[in-house]
Amino acid sequence: MFEFIRTHQRLMQILLAVLILPSFVLFGNTDALRSIGKEAGIATVAGAPITQGEFDQALRDQLDRMRQMYGPQFDAKMLNTAEARQGILDELIARKAMAGEIAVKKLAIADATLQDSITKTPGLVKADGHFDNAEYTRLLAQQGMTPPMFEQRLRQDMVLQQLLGPVQASAFVPKTVAERLSAINEQEREVQMLMYKPGDFASRVKVTDEMLKAYYEKNTAQFEIPEQINAEYVVLNNEVLAEQTTVSDADVQTYYKANEKAYTTEEQRRASHILIAAGKDSSDADKAKAKAKAADILAQLRKKPEDFARLAKENSDDPGSKEKGGDLDFFVKGAMVPQFDESVFKLKQGDISELVQSEYGFHIITVTGIKPAGVKTLDEVKAQIAADIKKQKAGKAYTEAAESLTNVLYEQGDSLKPAAEKLKLKIQTVNGLSRNSKPGLPATVETNNPKFLKAIFSDDVVKKKHNTEAIEIAPNTLIAGRIVEYKPASKRPFEEVKASIQAQVTATEAAALAEKEGIAKLTALKAADSTTGFTEPKMISRLKNQDIPSAALVDVMRADTQKLPAFVGTHLGNAGYVIFRIGKVTAGTPDAARRASEAQQLTSMQSAQNLYSYIELLKHKAKVTVNKAAVTAPVTAAP
Repeated sequence: MFEFIRTHQRLMQILLAVLILPSFVLFGNTDALRSIGKEAGIATVAGAPITQGEFDQALRDQLDRMRQMYGPQFDAKMLNTAEARQGILDELIARKAMAGEIAVKKLAIADATLQDSITKTPGLVKADGHFDNAEYTRLLAQQGMTPPMFEQRLRQDMVLQQLLGPVQASAFVPKTVAERLSAINEQEREVQMLMYKPGDFASRVKVTDEMLKAYYEKNTAQFEIPEQINAEYVVLNNEVLAEQTTVSDADVQTYYKANEKAYTTEEQRRASHILIAAGKDSSDADKAKAKAKAADILAQLRKKPEDFARLAKENSDDPGSKEKGGDLDFFVKGAMVPQFDESVFKLKQGDISELVQSEYGFHIITVTGIKPAGVKTLDEVKAQIAADIKKQKAGKAYTEAAESLTNVLYEQGDSLKPAAEKLKLKIQTVNGLSRNSKPGLPATVETNNPKFLKAIFSDDVVKKKHNTEAIEIAPNTLIAGRIVEYKPASKRPFEEVKASIQAQVTATEAAALAEKEGIAKLTALKAADSTTGFTEPKMISRLKNQDIPSAALVDVMRADTQKLPAFVGTHLGNAGYVIFRIGKVTAGTPDAARRASEAQQLTSMQSAQNLYSYIELLKHKAKVTVNKAAVTAPVTAAP
């Protein structure tokens, strides 16, 4: 309850909404959207073009967002598809259509409304009731935003809510529909299983050499050995440069004096509390009742202070600390709400406070620990300071070192040795690299990075044995490599893979025999009921599948059960064939909580569908036309 984030909950909610809403919602500067220009468009919305420049920029923005999201695993090819580019164009069209509708409806957010939304943010109001502008600016700065940037985006968010909110809120799913769908989920069917396992038919399979060779020729891709290389490489990053950097005692002492405040620790206090909730919106009667309860607990503690943890667990309304006996751990002054904070830093260790009223209710507080303020000595922080100085120097040296590496790699392109010697880099080796990243191996491993693999498998590097260029695979991290040995793609000999082919062909043929016999049995059962060979009955439902394979569960739950027993069969691939005998159908046990949750999910789905349909209507209203040929050209990410 008293964590810092909770005291700024409203602002953080707004920040999150602003920062993570999909790009089609945050449609940017409306003036920019209205600028038509004379450049040829790849689409038109209400007669206004979406220019090639707008589209290219949107694509680059998306590439940059994905690069930040995926890090070293990012590959620009992810968006170099017709489907991906069409999706980005659809978002641009939606932006234009929504901006046009906002203009038509003359929707706007008054300055007073915007200001009121910000100034009422919990955690940004001082004890005297005034808005804490300094804290507001500080929190935005942590998100890389200024107040004007945030306020512009918040205004856009609010005006979009004016347009889209009523549409989302109009979602309605009739109670009878929701209940019917829940009843379908709850319905239980008593089933028995009869399995036809391929292993039981393997002895009946006759496999010839002709069958094996035919499989080998038909499935050549299974037996290919991809091209591989053994390579050597060097890595330049801040860590390497830091290891090469020396730091003197004088440097450490100068740094310490200049940053002494950074090594000063504030007084910290550890406290436990018991909260009897009575929020600011509570009635006077409820507040009086809560205060009386708190006073009674306090009276008990005056007699037996050692019962604090027990009484907290039994009575406290703070879920975050209740189970820990009210413990809030150590915190500095200013971390809690004002009334609570003031009381804690007045108490002595072991003291129990009087009743303290805050916006959450009535607190009883005890201080359980005190860490006095202090300054760490130079000896205590010497090692850390030396490491920090090395990092700073390495950061400053990186640009020059990167340029030097690039030049040497180009000028002496047939060896990594000159670059390694000049920059004091270690030449490392790696074997068995293929064109694609190895599954299960992190892309953060330098030689498993897609950018590096693309570079070292380029024609120039493979055919001419040149160095790669210096590849940036992470911030301030360069790698360069060259091929030591190249192994072209090949195909495993038939004799080498014959045994595995025989196993696969046998399994496939056995599964086919199992299915054939299973289907024949199913036909016979439909003509004359029998339980011979079936498992014991068990009840299953869509909510309780009892380890039934998903494909089979679908078949069982949609089988016609007007006449019982009913039979249904499912092919499970190489796992065989299974027959189910459905002997009984019951309604199942309704669960009010689950039904409410399912009804809410249906309403959310309907809301999303309404929103999608509304945006599609706006696009139709705007008479959108698309020049599909102009969407096909790939665009690379900005450097």
